[in-house]
Amino acid sequence: MEEFYRVRRLPPYVFEQVNRAKAVARNAGADIVDLGMGNPDLPAPAHVIEKLKETLGKPRTDRYSASKGIAGLRRAQAAYYERRFGVKLNPDTQVVATLGSKEGFANVAQAITAPGDVVLVPNPSYPIHAFGFLMAGGVIRSVPAEPNPEFFHALERALVHSIPKPIAVIACYPANPTACVASLDFYRDLVAFAKKHEIFILSDLAYAEVYFDNNPPPSVLQVPGAMDVTVEFTSMSKTFSMPGWRMGFAVGNDRIIAALGRVKSYLDYGAFTPVQVAATAALNGPDDCIREMREIYRKRRDVLVDSFGRAGWQIPSPSASMFAWAKLPEAFRGMGSIEFSKLLVEKADVAVAPGIGFGEHGDEYVRIALVENEQRIRQAARNIRRFLESGIDKLHNVVPLATRR
Repeated sequence: MEEFYRVRRLPPYVFEQVNRAKAVARNAGADIVDLGMGNPDLPAPAHVIEKLKETLGKPRTDRYSASKGIAGLRRAQAAYYERRFGVKLNPDTQVVATLGSKEGFANVAQAITAPGDVVLVPNPSYPIHAFGFLMAGGVIRSVPAEPNPEFFHALERALVHSIPKPIAVIACYPANPTACVASLDFYRDLVAFAKKHEIFILSDLAYAEVYFDNNPPPSVLQVPGAMDVTVEFTSMSKTFSMPGWRMGFAVGNDRIIAALGRVKSYLDYGAFTPVQVAATAALNGPDDCIREMREIYRKRRDVLVDSFGRAGWQIPSPSASMFAWAKLPEAFRGMGSIEFSKLLVEKADVAVAPGIGFGEHGDEYVRIALVENEQRIRQAARNIRRFLESGIDKLHNVVPLATRR
């Protein structure tokens, strides 16, 4: 039977191949160190959980909520933006609560995309950045993932060669998966480009609080005039270790926020009210928990870079995000990221995310998530050392023929 139209536009979910390899290994009794999915393992802050418990069962909290978020939550997000970025937002017209930033991206795509509209998306990038627009009937044109001059050269080429003209460009810094960080100067140039060519900027700032030096990542909305062309998405998943709570935000341009709010009003009634109340407490509460989260990820990053390096796999040290973006060890580059990731599960009991899952330009890389403790990361390094020392020749039975010499 032929697949439905929108499903046909989606490629096979490449991460599923590694998930199947993990399931087989675990069923056979293997202890897999899982550094694949960016699924935070830290507990949500105690005061946030207490607020959730306190709100549960109160009158009216079990009823339908507000699809764009309760007023107190939107005010709390506006206050966060003013504290953190010096950006003033109107909580009634420039803030919408979303069920995580992923849902926000998918529904803004539904709100602003006509069939055939072109959207400029970094490659590699988080899958929803492209596939949200593909599901909405749009067309994707890839641009480089790094915030450098080549990014703008690619944007210029896209403006010349795309018919129709692109409607939007996606930005994601600190980047998932590459961990690249953008400067405010880069955002100034991006806003100037978008205004000159009358296109929108959709910025994913999910990792704004996961950084390891003294330079907090900026928001594109800090640029004067950015509000005219920009909507930015944030998430509480990483900042407050609340991934399963599904709470995020879209903020910025009134027109796009209104369109997103209207689409959402037909699709959902918002998150469970006690979750929204607890999220409000998180945003308005002390930030000790954020500093603690940051320090835990920094230590894990240092252990990962050091232990994997001594095992024979040099990992670039990310300055932000909860990921490292690592080139495949030289002997394995010919096989591609999916086969290498499956091999790592089967022979080293370590799971990572294959880079091709984030776009074809990621196929020589894997994404390594800092979602296991330091002891487990060192265990992964010991396994990988044995794996690399065994030599690719001894692994020939699982290496594709095309890579054999």
